[in-house]
Amino acid sequence: MKAAQAGKHNKAKALQWLLTHSFSGKALAVKRVTQNKGKNTPGVDKVTWKTPGAKINAIASLKRRGYSTLPLRRVLIPKKNGKTRPLGIPVMKCRAMQALHLLALEPIAETTADPNSYGFRPERSTADAGAQCFNSLAKKANAEWVLEADIQGCFDNISHDWMIANIPTDKAVLKKWLKAGYVYQNELFLTDAGTPQGGIISPVAANMTLDGLEARLVEKFPQAKQIGRKMNMVRYADDFIITGNSKEWLEHEVKPVVVKFLAERGLVLSPEKTKITHISEGFDFLGWNLRKYNGKLLMRPSKANVKAHLDKVREVINGNKTAKQANLIKLLNPVLRGWANYHRHVVAKKTFAWIDTNVWSMLWQWAVRRHPEKGARWVKERYFKSSGTRNWVFAATEKKEDGTLREFNLLLEADTPIQRHVKIKADANPHDPQWNQYFESRWGKKMLNSSRGRSKLYRVWLRQDCMCPTCQQPITRLTPWDIHYFVKKADGGSDAASNLYMHHHSCPRNH
Repeated sequence: MKAAQAGKHNKAKALQWLLTHSFSGKALAVKRVTQNKGKNTPGVDKVTWKTPGAKINAIASLKRRGYSTLPLRRVLIPKKNGKTRPLGIPVMKCRAMQALHLLALEPIAETTADPNSYGFRPERSTADAGAQCFNSLAKKANAEWVLEADIQGCFDNISHDWMIANIPTDKAVLKKWLKAGYVYQNELFLTDAGTPQGGIISPVAANMTLDGLEARLVEKFPQAKQIGRKMNMVRYADDFIITGNSKEWLEHEVKPVVVKFLAERGLVLSPEKTKITHISEGFDFLGWNLRKYNGKLLMRPSKANVKAHLDKVREVINGNKTAKQANLIKLLNPVLRGWANYHRHVVAKKTFAWIDTNVWSMLWQWAVRRHPEKGARWVKERYFKSSGTRNWVFAATEKKEDGTLREFNLLLEADTPIQRHVKIKADANPHDPQWNQYFESRWGKKMLNSSRGRSKLYRVWLRQDCMCPTCQQPITRLTPWDIHYFVKKADGGSDAASNLYMHHHSCPRNH
């Protein structure tokens, strides 16, 4: 990373070579592919690495010399618009090789990334992209026109020649991945363009392909801000927006620059999804609708996203018509909690309450259907309880193995507090040691705002006897404190409680 920042490309290449040929790098790569969600999903060879012996042999097999790829196993994932998205599943060895080379590529990718790119990047999220959209559009003096851009089949159409020539990784190995082909319905298909969706290294490769667009716009319009063009760009993966002061300028000057930039990489804009919109009409981006009402910008969950969420809840309820009430609550709560947490940074309180009302109606129908001969009062007493000042709480009691009772209550989205998200600094790099304190402080605040995080920090606090290890003074809510790592995340450390300790905010500098 330091070599890339200094422009020492040969030095960076030499360091990449050392990392990809080291035992530690290979062990980390095997660990990643054998501990993620896809660890039990095989490729075309039907092989997975589950035993310690298989993992040791896998580490020894990760060699550049003699390495050959197998085609990917293709499956089709349904999309919201009724179409399908192809997903390529590599064999375990190819996944591990990609994870190994990703260790060496990601620090460079973070160093050269666009400042306002937020997709598929560590420590960045859709909430950061939404916050940057708000910063670019909220004020009265901000831009009023937005170019909504979407790249047609981005992952499937990126030029192989461009990636091999411009992505700073092992060219021979990269070419093998790109040309591996895929198997669908027992038939082999060749790949002449694109990077497979499903490969570990594919998101970073796609990001690096699109990086540079923001710099290209600044180069073409160096006086854009000084002369009132109000140009800003926000990108998440292959979806991005560009703001401007007029529809004509975005259409006739900015859009051609974008089209030319993408054409160099074998990409084109999607005609059906690319359009220019006035902020008073509003537009959807990442599941939110951004629109100004009488000059005030509001970010709210989009209608399409709300509908998709309710459809998913309805699907869960209809698919469990005969399930126990406690089991249904266990299935619904993660869906409701995840959606509410995603939208808790925007104007969503009324939407949360409206969804709770719709979910209640679905559950009432679910309960009544189970007892067609019972009256409404009986159904209410059977499935809906009183809790505190609330009635009609969908709740159930389940007996545990030790004989004790455990109560399950359905989550209400309206109980989720609305909290403004603090956007990450544009030049913050998680691979740069000078940003360690910034990310640790940011992570601590994030954990404190989550129920799971509060319990983890509470365990760390108790383990230290509620004391700062440097000054031996109590850590309380009234004393500013930070979270730190024993093994830094940049060095491979985890977010586990055993790798964390708490400090007074000023103590590390004084220590």
